Amino acid sequence: MKEVDIYTDGACSGNPGPGGWGAVLIYGSHRKELSGSDRQTTNQRMELTAAIRALEALKEPCRVRIFSDSAYLVNAFNQGWLDKWQQGGWKTAKGSPVENQDLWQTLLDLTSKHDVTWHKVKGHADNELNNRCDQLARIAAGEASL
Repeated sequence: MKEVDIYTDGACSGNPGPGGWGAVLIYGSHRKELSGSDRQTTNQRMELTAAIRALEALKEPCRVRIFSDSAYLVNAFNQGWLDKWQQGGWKTAKGSPVENQDLWQTLLDLTSKHDVTWHKVKGHADNELNNRCDQLARIAAGEASL
């Protein structure tokens, strides 16, 4: 099984507002950068979209390590939030509907096709690839506001 490292980030100008996402995929010596935008979105949606688009770019099942500065994204998988949300009918612990359910369901479908581990990185720090994703996301968000 191929091993791929994926770095992702999302950005939003206003929340909600124009947003962008960026991803860097690394397989051996190969590197691919992806980005995109939405004219009216939230930062959380862009964080999730970055992971979705990166996983969609994989052409076959892979062993994937995803690195993100989004505690929302990483903790949902690593701390069992998604399991609790599904078991609770997509309601939070307080009983309100889980936000971004459409994107979470897409992520669950995509992660079922791969062996995925989630890794939290510090944002806006010394991680070169996370910083590159942030740059891609901000550029895309700027283009969405034009």
